Amino acid sequence: MAKISASVYTSHVPAIGAAIDLKKTGEAYWQPLFAGYEYSKQWMKENTPDVIFLVYNDHATAFSLDLIPTFAIGTGAEFIPADEGYGPRPVPKVIGHPELASHIAQSVIQDDFDLTIVNKMEVDHGLTVPLSLMCGEPEAWPCPVIPFAVNVVQYPVPSGRRCFQLGQAIRKAIESYDEDLKVQIWGTGGMSHQLQGARAGLLNREWDNAFLDRMIADPADLANMPHIDYVREAGSEGIELVMWLIARGAMSDVNGGPAPTVRHRFYHIPASNTAVGHLILENN
Repeated sequence: MAKISASVYTSHVPAIGAAIDLKKTGEAYWQPLFAGYEYSKQWMKENTPDVIFLVYNDHATAFSLDLIPTFAIGTGAEFIPADEGYGPRPVPKVIGHPELASHIAQSVIQDDFDLTIVNKMEVDHGLTVPLSLMCGEPEAWPCPVIPFAVNVVQYPVPSGRRCFQLGQAIRKAIESYDEDLKVQIWGTGGMSHQLQGARAGLLNREWDNAFLDRMIADPADLANMPHIDYVREAGSEGIELVMWLIARGAMSDVNGGPAPTVRHRFYHIPASNTAVGHLILENN
């Protein structure tokens, strides 16, 4: 049966994608950030999964304020990079895994989580920037990807507790799939940042690193953090971090297994006007 081998957590700042696409990764401003992902790219080559389940948020490309699903799973065969106003990123199209995605949808919905099924959609920087950071600039992404979009743009957004519980349901679904697949689950977005208002440009290094500590050591307690704490301490867009709890909830230790191995941890300020956090946790 399928197994979750690891979880990956990373910010998905759009300016990172632009730096890659415009060949600016070696510039003095960007070099320290990309250096933090060199280990990750090598790790990814050595630990390429059969499928990536990638949790991210759409930025008004696949969805708009006319239609806002709380949780949406991409069940299509492929997903094209979106034009976010400056043309699509020059990255490969995303190949999906309709069979596993449909199985997860069936299992999770029967487990009382209401998902929106999306057979066709475009994917934006929320999904493609993490792939670029972990995989570099290949002609094709190294494996199929199941996009899983979460609404963290328009309130009400799901609680951290609900996201953590959903991760547990996703692990259960993956492990009931009758094929020997190695699956990674990625949580993306964050860390501290605010894009508008009197606190625009807010960054909180101390809070971010405490969040990483708790993500590793005590995710069940972290899942109880209320939305107001994210907004107060990490800025209005810091709420994206609830998506990391989906990936963390899918790890084996949450279901009574051994603690995961922290394979890599990285933090950097700033990237554009955002704090960047990154973790790789391997199941044991």
